[in-house]
Amino acid sequence: MKAPDAASPSVTPAPAAGGWLKKLGPGLITGAADDDPSGIATYSQAGAQFGFGMLWTLLFTYPLMVGIQVISARIGRVTGHGLATNIRRHYPRWLLYAIVGLLMVANTINIGADLAAMADATRLVFGGSTHWYAVGYGVLSALLQVFIPYRRYVRLLKWLTLALLAYVGTVFVVQVPWSQLLAKTLLPSLSWQPAYLTTIVAVFGTTISPYLFFWQASQEVEDMRADPHARPLKAHPEDARGAFKRIHVDTWFGMGFSNLVAFFIMLTTAVTLHAHGLTNIQTSAQAAQALRPIAGDFAFMLFSMGIIGTGMLAIPVLAGSAAYAMAGAFKWKNSLEDKPEMAPQFYAIIVVSTLIGIGLDFTGLDPIKALVWSAVINGVISVPIMCVMMLMASRTEIMGRLVIPPRLKWLGWLCVAVMAVAVAAMLLTPGA
Repeated sequence: MKAPDAASPSVTPAPAAGGWLKKLGPGLITGAADDDPSGIATYSQAGAQFGFGMLWTLLFTYPLMVGIQVISARIGRVTGHGLATNIRRHYPRWLLYAIVGLLMVANTINIGADLAAMADATRLVFGGSTHWYAVGYGVLSALLQVFIPYRRYVRLLKWLTLALLAYVGTVFVVQVPWSQLLAKTLLPSLSWQPAYLTTIVAVFGTTISPYLFFWQASQEVEDMRADPHARPLKAHPEDARGAFKRIHVDTWFGMGFSNLVAFFIMLTTAVTLHAHGLTNIQTSAQAAQALRPIAGDFAFMLFSMGIIGTGMLAIPVLAGSAAYAMAGAFKWKNSLEDKPEMAPQFYAIIVVSTLIGIGLDFTGLDPIKALVWSAVINGVISVPIMCVMMLMASRTEIMGRLVIPPRLKWLGWLCVAVMAVAVAAMLLTPGA
């Protein structure tokens, strides 16, 4: 995808030579956060249950994921506001509250499921109480978001993306039949069985998730506030060329990294667990434990530590995207760069959603079902949210003359259509 030509060359300062990594920010962090413990569980289930039969979904969703995330980033960068603020300004309140409410529910369940998975993985490696590990990880995550300014915190999140390399490393300690892998990935055998359709929606839902839309748009706004030279592009379209180029590089790389890691997770469980008849894997920690007798202690350790690292990356994104959405809906001040006393409601949502997530791990809620169904819920609610995003990105009163170009518009609507068909197939299939 190519950014449309702006009226004049961008005045945004270009990165120094060799500083291409500076272009990576919201897109990289958003993509990496997509491979959270609930995502790892979903990909592990798909690999264990269907072997190589689900790998095609990650190739298929990559361009769709890039397209919709580029659109969310452009909305934030052009307007200078997050998605919730733009919805509040241009659409009925009932639609805004429905979207934000569903996002809050899905994110909070996801936080609880991720904390449970991180705690289980820690217990497998070090022993101890899962409840107290969940408390420790949740409290630590909330404190980091509240007390570390955005510019420092975002650097920490970038380093945490390296945790995902654990899943790349795992592939090199297991035996992979590459020719069979290639054939099954490029020429998959599709099925209308209820379990197959539900898994497709779960994979799509954890790959193309609403919280990622809200997070990336808001992080574009945060980055703009942190840069004294950056301004909303709607009022300063002369800056568009450089800004859109950075967004595209960042998002293509970030989503590519995300889907590559997801591919390796699914591949690892396919060649180990599925190949040995272990098809009923329900959590990421269970997948790590099942790997131990088959692939050895090193693969088990890599898989387990990756769960912990990605959880520490994903929980701030889940809590933060919920806070941005609530703050935008109710006109609260919202920025991770602000001190807590300057944006109390915003930080309160981060803390409360994290604490509720912790609390879920002390109730009778089944974390195994929560992991899967949070992905399915995300898949269902992503359809109306993406429809609203596409309409916003095409309106001149919102985007000025920087409405999305036709190629990006087609890709975005294709993503909406694919998600809608997948969800409809699941809901209309008996037993799904």
